[in-house]
Amino acid sequence: MALRLAGRQCARFMRLYTYFRSSAAYRVRIALAIKGVEFTAVPIHMIKDGGQHRAPEYLKINPMGLVPALETPHGVITQSLAICEYLEEIHPAPSLLPRAPIDRAYVRAIANAVACEIHPLNNLRVLTHLTGAMGLDESAKLSWYRHWIAVGLSGIEQLIGGSRRSGDFCCGDTPGLGEVFLVPQIYNARRFACPLTDYPQIAAIVERAERHPAFIAARPESQEDWEG
Repeated sequence: MALRLAGRQCARFMRLYTYFRSSAAYRVRIALAIKGVEFTAVPIHMIKDGGQHRAPEYLKINPMGLVPALETPHGVITQSLAICEYLEEIHPAPSLLPRAPIDRAYVRAIANAVACEIHPLNNLRVLTHLTGAMGLDESAKLSWYRHWIAVGLSGIEQLIGGSRRSGDFCCGDTPGLGEVFLVPQIYNARRFACPLTDYPQIAAIVERAERHPAFIAARPESQEDWEG
């Protein structure tokens, strides 16, 4: 399907391999929407057919067997953070990062806390391994998930509170890379009924971001492959 977003067409050709439930793909959809980049979404269902991300045809596109992957006129890019950085470089406005180098590092730290600390412990491959090869039951899997969500979000909450940079968002009054990564992570935390009352600053930032048109367009419920 062609998903046309508000703003100028920023690329001659973009194809996003995505899955509505993937928080990593969700991040890239937000970044594309913020920047007004026109793209074609190619759904890759990670459950059906034994996982379409494992199909030989898809592995030729992304040998890691993950989503997202962004096909561009210059080649395929994998990993959500790398894709967001690429979009920032080729379409610098509106920016996902603040102007000052120290502020940019702070926002990147939030994004990396999600991408490198929280998400790898709780992604679909890990959860499947826990209940499969490791033999954990559903209750134990949920305990694992909620534990690492709590550890990660506690750190981010303190990081935001100690920075004195936040306005409406993580750094100032414009949503950027921090929200691009936080919003999908909180969305998933809600899916797994994780307690979130201990993170009021994150909750307030996410609530404001979720009202932004770009974040609405990128929501799982807004995607063609959405399964309620």
